[in-house]
This record gives sequence, structure tokens and C-alpha cells, in this order.
Amino acid sequence: MAAYFSFQWHITDECDQRCKHCYIYSSGKHTCLKSMTWEQMENTFYNCVDFCKVYGMTPYFYITGGDPILHPDFWRLLDLCHEHDIKFTILGNPFHLNDQVCRELKWYGCEKYQLSLDGLRQTHDWFRKPGSYDCTLEKIGCINRAGIRSVIMTTVSKTNMAEIPGIIDEVVKAGANIFAFSRYVPSGGDLDTSMTATEYRDLLAVCDKKFKEYEAEGCETYFNKKDHLWTLYQYETGEFKIPDGAEKGMIYGGCNCGNCHITILPTGDIYACRRVAESKVGNVFEDRIADVWVTSMEKYREYDKFSKCSKCKLMPWCRGCPAVAKGTYGDFYANDPQCWADENGELFQEVDG
Repeated sequence: MAAYFSFQWHITDECDQRCKHCYIYSSGKHTCLKSMTWEQMENTFYNCVDFCKVYGMTPYFYITGGDPILHPDFWRLLDLCHEHDIKFTILGNPFHLNDQVCRELKWYGCEKYQLSLDGLRQTHDWFRKPGSYDCTLEKIGCINRAGIRSVIMTTVSKTNMAEIPGIIDEVVKAGANIFAFSRYVPSGGDLDTSMTATEYRDLLAVCDKKFKEYEAEGCETYFNKKDHLWTLYQYETGEFKIPDGAEKGMIYGGCNCGNCHITILPTGDIYACRRVAESKVGNVFEDRIADVWVTSMEKYREYDKFSKCSKCKLMPWCRGCPAVAKGTYGDFYANDPQCWADENGELFQEVDG
């Protein structure tokens, strides 16, 4: 099978929650909620399929919103995916899930259902809405019973970083199949939510220790080290080594922006990265994605422009999070504020033990 290309597809802005860190609602000024019509969804689907045919890729959809299940043509879209044997993951809320719904999702080809936990009960419900925490943990069982992989994602910031070890315990106890976290992207005047590089490195060390303890016990939860700074941490600890024969100038991993991923919003706007507000590169209602990929997407593949990463030996496998850099400093190619390596990819501190 050809390599996958991921489309993070937001079919609607409609949602049951008003999360404080949501890109749609956080500004408090979002008054016009957008949703694609069925005709727009169908055209978008075939635009994505066309792109993959042109470049010899296999399409994979991350269907989201808002909460995608609230779209009146949600099930119709899943039927289209099933007809073309295209697998997908749903990123949504827990509130409309039950055993029957999850069985139907599985039949249509849903491989994973991702929910969010952004703190323990008090913190999470403050971020989202009262009752969301307990509902999220409860619906992990519905997802698992249907044979869908349950995913819990946490957005980490200074606000909730101390609760991450506790979240890991709760996720394991609830039987989630996969757990991962990514960092909050600052916007506007909320830069006080940012962690220092030392704080973040210390958090990774705590989580790594906890992950290994659970794995030694035979825990079935898979801990997905999603954040690219895990590569730096594992290089530091000796778990990641630069492969012999790695070709200079090749990109082997790290940030997917410009490589194997785009985001599509309900307006049809195509974004290089959903977490970078100024990364619009086209519109699926007007543009052929296959053309956009080799025109306006090129500027997100200019790796020599990274002010720090371009000089780092880990650049082909890491590059940190350019979205966090853009949110912090206003520059996609600026230093990742949580990266603790120097400009040559060397480390500021030795690892204990």
C-alpha cells in the first residue's frame, strides 16, 4: 500500500462545548458557525482522492469539527468513505456516543476515536464544561467495546502541566488504547501559559518514567510520544541514535507540515497547519489540492530557514513545533521555545544515571 497522506477535515464548527483553548471559540468573537454543505463535502472528498492519485498516496481522513457527529450529513460522509474503502479517525466529543453509535462507526471503517482530557476533573471541566471529564472517561468503554481504538489527547500548558502524571493514571485505569499529548499554541496575549524549556524537559522525564513503569507492568495503553521534542529527549537519553547512512538533506520524521498532512476547514480553506493561524494556502472549493501542494505549500518546506533547527543534527527527525514558535514569536521558523538544545543540537545538561 502507498504511504498515507492525512487530511484533517473540519466539516463543521458546531460543538457542544466552548473550550477556552479552542481555535474556533477562544477569541469570544466567533458568531458565525460554518458547516460544509453535502455538495461541498462530496467535492472535497474527491479533491482529496484526486490529490492522492496524482502523488501515489493513500488518503486517510481525520474527520473533526467542532464535533463532526453534529453535522446533518455526518453519516452520509462515512458511507462515502466506506464505499471507497477509505479508513478514518474521528476527533470529537463524548456526549453523543453509546454502544450502538460506536458499532455503527466501526462498520463504516472508523479505526480510532479521539477524545480530549485537559486536566483532572476540576481543571478539565473548567477548560470545557461541567460533566465533560466523567463523560469522557465513561465513553472510552463504548469505543473499546465496538473494536475501535480509543485515543486520549491532552493539550499541555503551564496551566495543567502538573496534572499530566495524574491524567496518565486515569487514562490507564479507564482502559484507553492510546495516550498522547501536544503543547498548547499561544495566541494573542496569553503567553503566560507557555512552559520554559527546563520545565518541559522535566515533564518529559517524569512522563517517560511513568510510561516505562506501566509498560513493565504489561499495561496495554500505548503511549504515543507525539511531540517532536521527544526525539531530542530520547537522543539525550540514548534511546534515539542518528541512523548510519542517513542521507543529507532528507527529512525522515518530525513536524508533518509540508510533508504528509493538510487541514481543511468548513469554509473550504486549506491550511498547512491548523495550529498556525496564518497558514492558509488555498481553498478546496476553488483550488485543486494537487496544484496547491507544489505552489503555495512550498514555503513550508524551506528547512534551511529554521533559525535554530537548520543547524541542529536532529533537524531531519525533529524540528520541534513550528506552530508553537509562530504563536510565541510570530515566526514559523523561529526557535521552539521549549527546546533545550543549543543551536548545534548539543545539550545543556547531562542526564542523571
